[in-house]
Amino acid sequence: MNERKSEKLTLLGNKNTQYVFDYDPNLLETFQNQHPERDYFVKFNFPEFTSLCPITHQPDFATLHISYVPSERMVESKSLKLYLFSYRNHGDFHEDCVNKIADDLIQLMDPKYLEIWGKFLPRGGISIDPYVNYGKKGTSWAQVAFDRLTRHDLYPEPIDNR
Repeated sequence: MNERKSEKLTLLGNKNTQYVFDYDPNLLETFQNQHPERDYFVKFNFPEFTSLCPITHQPDFATLHISYVPSERMVESKSLKLYLFSYRNHGDFHEDCVNKIADDLIQLMDPKYLEIWGKFLPRGGISIDPYVNYGKKGTSWAQVAFDRLTRHDLYPEPIDNR
């Protein structure tokens, strides 16, 4: 049997998709990396991320940039989309959302490297752009994570009324 067909993916191709709007990491699914011997980046850009301010309950909007170097498992994109949608009614600060997403993806996939950059739209005249990364301990990716974090955003892009 084709290894990809033997995966237990329940969301991909499902015509009866149910959208959940309360934080649910159980929506995430993985599949086998077909090239675990090679290091390469996978990047997702999610321009429709929404969560709620935990104090005012006003909506917060962001574009999330998620990049990772897979090990044995990879996140399935539809499950990632549904998982990110599940933040719709979740109340957390921007920094907490980005860190929680990182924690969930690390636990799910055990990647070699992961980084997430949230670019939130301004509210109250200020935008917040939290960045988190992770490199697997005991590998060269731990040093990459440190280096990227310490050099992160040295040359920020111009902000022109995002």
